[in-house]
Amino acid sequence: MSEKKRYRSAEWYNSKTHKRDTFVHRGWMRNQGHPDHLFDGRPVIGICNTWSELTPCNGHFREISESVKKGVYEAGGFPLEFPVFSASESNLRPTAMLFRNLASMDVEEAIRGNPMDGVVLLMGCDKTTPSLLMGAASVDIPTIGVSGGPMLNGHHKGNTIGSGTGVWQLDADLSAGKITEEDFIEAEISMSRSKGNCMTMGTASTMGSMVEALGMALPHNAAIPAVDARRYSLAHMSGKRIVEMVKENLTMSKVVSKASFENAIKVNGAIGGSTNAVIHLAAIAGRLEIDLTLDDWEKCGKDIPTLVNLQPSGKYLMEDFYYAGGVPAVIKQLLDKKLINKNALTVNGKTIEENNINADCWNKEVIKNFDSPLVKDGGIKILKGNIAPDGAIIKPSAASSELMQHKGKAIVFESIEEFQNKIDDPNLDVDKNSILVLKNCGPRGYPGMAEVGNMRLPKKILKQGIRDMIRISDARMSGTAYGTVILHTCPEAAVKGPLAAVQNGDIIEVDVKNCKLNLNVSNEVIEKRLEAYQPILPEIKGGYQKMYVDHVMQADKGADLDFLVGKRGSEVKRHSH
Repeated sequence: MSEKKRYRSAEWYNSKTHKRDTFVHRGWMRNQGHPDHLFDGRPVIGICNTWSELTPCNGHFREISESVKKGVYEAGGFPLEFPVFSASESNLRPTAMLFRNLASMDVEEAIRGNPMDGVVLLMGCDKTTPSLLMGAASVDIPTIGVSGGPMLNGHHKGNTIGSGTGVWQLDADLSAGKITEEDFIEAEISMSRSKGNCMTMGTASTMGSMVEALGMALPHNAAIPAVDARRYSLAHMSGKRIVEMVKENLTMSKVVSKASFENAIKVNGAIGGSTNAVIHLAAIAGRLEIDLTLDDWEKCGKDIPTLVNLQPSGKYLMEDFYYAGGVPAVIKQLLDKKLINKNALTVNGKTIEENNINADCWNKEVIKNFDSPLVKDGGIKILKGNIAPDGAIIKPSAASSELMQHKGKAIVFESIEEFQNKIDDPNLDVDKNSILVLKNCGPRGYPGMAEVGNMRLPKKILKQGIRDMIRISDARMSGTAYGTVILHTCPEAAVKGPLAAVQNGDIIEVDVKNCKLNLNVSNEVIEKRLEAYQPILPEIKGGYQKMYVDHVMQADKGADLDFLVGKRGSEVKRHSH
């Protein structure tokens, strides 16, 4: 029998020198009942788990982890589960985005500092997906992603109700007096009736799709419902596959290339994916030392129609998407039109073409044909102009077509607190043609760049039956949200970006087709206003938040911390006992 290949974990468990160290590493592990043969030089697989009862979307991850372990054992590996910081989108204040980078640091150091040869990333809720990919990318060992999957469709009073999207709709109806407080509360359990993440094409489902499009997960990872038996089968097969990846030394940087990111951008356009994908993909690319800019979104997103008829852009939900064929059916159409780099590698060792070329679509209402799409010019549009010299973004598939070219009077809010205090003031000088402008909600200004960009409309406007207005900010918005919302304005107001110069009554011109976003004020006036401008900055008392504010980059760079960009590898000094 040939000698076993020596893996990274051998430095801990099978060292030929420093027997005392080996005794310590193995001996203390033995208190969990692990028998001798599990330390015989087989691959050790870390299962990076973001399970938390405070992160409801990931509340079923202990069960998913057990399925992964079965696959690892079957393939001859030794699975060891470990926890990392779990950023809950629904519970964590002031915003989960503030802690995405902190979670990535936890992931990176846990992987590097422990005896593992490959890692399975269990992720679901919005920020857990990018944070795990970012941390793993900086270490760069064999890695595979397993998403938790979406909840089952919500049903309420005879209609489907989508997580997040239904909240915004019901809140607008409540403000307009169309429903009662009791009606509003009654919808809660109807919306969240099973385990899993948002079943709209929000950020969680979008990022699950991005993991699949990047080649970092097995086919159908994104859309299998959380409670479907096939979700656990996929987890089992992912556990089996990661052992094979370790034997092949198929690391994350060998799977994910610039072409992978270009493919993901195109898939994001076709699925009507979240605007948050822009910021998360930039951060992941930065960790892999791949140059990905907003110009790539403009270049790759051009002429990509939105095919997937899901809320918030369309009608259906993720359960319907899976039954219709899921992400593979979308990729198949992009392959047929020669829009995907077909040779991009994936974690199962096959190309993206080999994985998806035979995919079927079972419901053309849910996944529309390329020639009769939901939105002809979908994707994410990048806007630039004197308000946003480094770019701003808009999601046309969730916006109102009549507002894609518009001039309006600015109604300015210097902070989210001012917005909340004034938006329903009956004396607010606003009409349906006005443009709402929110400042100081970017990476440094909030801090953490909260999802407040989809500002609710003034009650006086809602009562007129109006459901959309142009809104501009340096903030983000939930992937479940909808409307003509311009986001991620760079540089942000808190660092005296030109958004800070906008004043009440200024005329703003938006031209999405031509990618323009301009304030009808001279550059000289903008410069004078910026000189006098005093940003409204958050009170920081130290700790991680101070580190974040001191080191966070702007949205176009992924809002990562500047010292976290790049790969630092898996080498670690041996600790001598």
